[in-house]
Amino acid sequence: MSNEKSPVIETAKKYYDSHDAHTFYHTVWGGEEHHLGIYRTPEDSVYEASRRIIGHMAHYSRNLGDDATVLDLGSGMGGTARYLAKTYACKVVGLNLSEAENELHRKKNREQELEHSIEVEDGNFENVPYPDASFDVAWSQDAILHSPDRRRVLSEATRVLKKGGELIFTDPMQTEDAYEEFLDPILKRIHLESLATPSFYMDTARVLGLEFVAFENLTQQLTNHYAKILEETQAREKELKDKGVSQEYLEHMKDGLRNWVVGGQYGHLAWGIFCFRKP
Repeated sequence: MSNEKSPVIETAKKYYDSHDAHTFYHTVWGGEEHHLGIYRTPEDSVYEASRRIIGHMAHYSRNLGDDATVLDLGSGMGGTARYLAKTYACKVVGLNLSEAENELHRKKNREQELEHSIEVEDGNFENVPYPDASFDVAWSQDAILHSPDRRRVLSEATRVLKKGGELIFTDPMQTEDAYEEFLDPILKRIHLESLATPSFYMDTARVLGLEFVAFENLTQQLTNHYAKILEETQAREKELKDKGVSQEYLEHMKDGLRNWVVGGQYGHLAWGIFCFRKP
């Protein structure tokens, strides 16, 4: 299979490898994650909420355990991989395109003596470098949106799943009837032409022959999360600038976060947990 990367994938790689982005996510998201979370109270920290969603997603799996192999698509800094390896004693492969994130991921694995449980693979999820039927679980959190060919991402995930394997993921989406004026500033910020919709993922999974297990709609948590990140960014702006994050980046980030919050508040965005099984 071709290893060529699309321009959108290359743009995402360049962004996440940049000093500004890497420092921002490592600082504001608690140093482990850069995905959305579940907030139970307004006082919950970003880290607490981001960890909570992992456990919540894991409840949909019947495969996780000490014999399981998990592929984390878009694994970022590896917080999820370490959580799964520690909690379920499973083997995890973290596939991720950012070399800066992967370097930090490997460093944290060494510090926590998890090298034997977690493999970090440089690559992108449009071309998964593993044979058919290699994994019990394919997992992803808020990463598939960065692909311009999301059908291919789900196809690759399905290909590498064993019989009975599970595809479990979250992704920021647009609603079926979203207004362009709400979406345009969000899409411009992340260099995409569109977001997926819940029906797109449901229809794509069906075409790929996957069995539907669940979709848990958690859209309110998307709004909660981006509002919390905006609050943290404003509160820690001096700290971020002291770490070398540019004022231009911070201004663009704050504008982008506000757009996500407004889009969620007015019903143009969606988010939730999907679970499918390979028969």
